[in-house]
Amino acid sequence: MADLETFRSEVRDWLSANYPAELRDPNAQLDEEAVWGGQKFLNSTDPQKVWINRMAERGWTAPTWPREYGGGGLSKAEAAVLDQEMAKGKYRTPLASFGLWMLGPVLLEYANEEQKKKYLPQIVRGEIRWCQGYSEPGAGSDLAGLAMKCEDKGDHWLVNGQKIWTSYANKADWIFALVRTDTTKKHEGISFLLIDMTTKGVEPKPLLIISGSSPFCETFFTDVVVPKDQLVGKLNGGWEIAKRLLQYERQNISGSMVANAGLGGGMGRAAGPLEAVAKEYVGLGADGRLADSDLRARITGNKMASQCFTLTQRRIAEEQKSGGPSAATSIIKYAGAELGKERNELLVEAMGVQGLGWEGGEGFTERELDQTRAWLRSKGMSIEGGTSEVQLNVVAKRVLNLLDHQ
Repeated sequence: MADLETFRSEVRDWLSANYPAELRDPNAQLDEEAVWGGQKFLNSTDPQKVWINRMAERGWTAPTWPREYGGGGLSKAEAAVLDQEMAKGKYRTPLASFGLWMLGPVLLEYANEEQKKKYLPQIVRGEIRWCQGYSEPGAGSDLAGLAMKCEDKGDHWLVNGQKIWTSYANKADWIFALVRTDTTKKHEGISFLLIDMTTKGVEPKPLLIISGSSPFCETFFTDVVVPKDQLVGKLNGGWEIAKRLLQYERQNISGSMVANAGLGGGMGRAAGPLEAVAKEYVGLGADGRLADSDLRARITGNKMASQCFTLTQRRIAEEQKSGGPSAATSIIKYAGAELGKERNELLVEAMGVQGLGWEGGEGFTERELDQTRAWLRSKGMSIEGGTSEVQLNVVAKRVLNLLDHQ
């Protein structure tokens, strides 16, 4: 315990000394994209990029990853201390990355040593911005039905096909994708491939969604030549990696859904804390409580459920300390989506007619207009990372073992 407290003191002092002063200035002109890193920001002097570089030098963008791959080599207890001190000091997250949340963990588990040494340090330093190539026009919920073809041409792979709902593909440097390497089998004919987005024949196109933004893309691959050493894991062994990665993705998405509920790329900025917004727009009664008793009860219900959600997350994390995520992440993904959608609906309801603005209209603040878009964007929470129906199916089969009782 004494060693941990010594570590806490060292962390607190280091964070205070190394956090860029500009990031504390609410009026500072920052590039909001810098937090994602990538080739565009390799030589950037943006304060967020400076923060990424300083944290990466210590491996603290991936604190529990092994030091030999650029990580911090911290124990889970030490990583928890780092998280706590980051929260206490209100320090910005240094790096938001699909590489950290999804790709890195499966590379640690399935990649060969050469691949680990090549890609993991780049992820830690935020040098590559990754996107995920899973869903296809004919293979969404039935992911194993994907058809993007990957042919063995001897000294390279040749890829042809299409992916859809590829988040930020138009801004990414590389993509980790599921491809069809055997057309005679379904699950056993899929492989996991890493592809440079600047390769000839790769073409991402943004998709406009109901919120008015384009965080998603359709991505086309036409005679794309991929080096043989960019296959991760075994040939035709990609389905196992895909399932593992989805568990990491669902675990990450669910937490951010409830914590941010309307924040994030393309989602707009939510209006603020739910109860504070309700008090501002609905007002208080003579008893000092929210004037609308029905809305008050539903807000209370959402806050109670969110607290239960947080405690369940902690319990599952404790249960999984001996290994990676399990099928229980589908519980978290489903609950997170429902709570996030409900919270956005309550925010719009609390704002009344002020929550229904769109753009350019007089009488609406920017915050109000953003919340309208955040509410519309939140509808996608039950689709991204696997639909809510798919999550319920996983829970029934792999958590509750209901098939054993048929």
